[in-house]
Amino acid sequence: MVGKHAEDPPWDVGELVQALRTARSSQEAWRMDEAEQRQRPSRDAIVRVVADLRAVLFPSHFGISEFSEESIDFFVGNTLDRTLRQLEEQVRRALRYVPPQAISAPGDPRALVGLFAQRLPAIRMALEHDIRAAYEGDPAAQSRSEVIFCYPGITAIIHHRIAHELYRLGVPLVPRVISEIAHGATGIDIHPGAQIGERFFIDHGTGVVIGETSVIGNRVRVYQGVTLGARNFPRDGEGVLVKGAPRHPVIEDDVVIYAGATILGRITIGRGSTIGGNVWLTRSLPPDSHIAQAQLRGDPEP
Repeated sequence: MVGKHAEDPPWDVGELVQALRTARSSQEAWRMDEAEQRQRPSRDAIVRVVADLRAVLFPSHFGISEFSEESIDFFVGNTLDRTLRQLEEQVRRALRYVPPQAISAPGDPRALVGLFAQRLPAIRMALEHDIRAAYEGDPAAQSRSEVIFCYPGITAIIHHRIAHELYRLGVPLVPRVISEIAHGATGIDIHPGAQIGERFFIDHGTGVVIGETSVIGNRVRVYQGVTLGARNFPRDGEGVLVKGAPRHPVIEDDVVIYAGATILGRITIGRGSTIGGNVWLTRSLPPDSHIAQAQLRGDPEP
């Protein structure tokens, strides 16, 4: 071709831009108004909001290194005011971006963030119980600060308790983004809809999956690779998946679930039970059950 040079790349950027525009335009059924597309929530902004909320909840760890009570209060107040305004903007964008039929009662962004803000002291108290459970439950833990700084399970539960409150308020999309931020950082995947009681401890944590409708009681401990999942996915008369139907396990108080265990379906694991490593379980258990692979296979006791 005339005008071409040997060092020219073997692609035409103009043609590619036009082809990509055509590809985007062919997805009209999945797209909204272009102006609304440009106002979608920002993942980067939500990352900053969560980081600032974590600093508000634990200012001496994630906020300022040298402090007095007065300086902490100043830092918390200043950070909180800025962060809640940023969160309000992301909630507004989420409510605008999600199709109206997907949310039953959109609500007012400022009112929703106001209700969330009122829950922050309760979130902080719940997290303190989680931190204590990790410190007391792991002989390797040398200090409370080590648990806060270094334990992926604590990072995941901080994100979850923030995301869950937004989920409960009916805020779309933002809670899922928050949970995926933690998932990417820790390898722990907790849906923001999961209900988790006090003193929850994820030991090690990599590969843990906790589904949307899971219900977890108090003083529950799980290890790496544990899955609380769905066994099947109900569909309506037209074959469309039913959203939000209870399909994940109920784990009662004081249950321990060891590494690699998979618990599926809307079953109940009774209070005080212990589930051994790599167990695959699809039936409910009474309180104080102790289940191991050998029992499920019918092997004789050692």
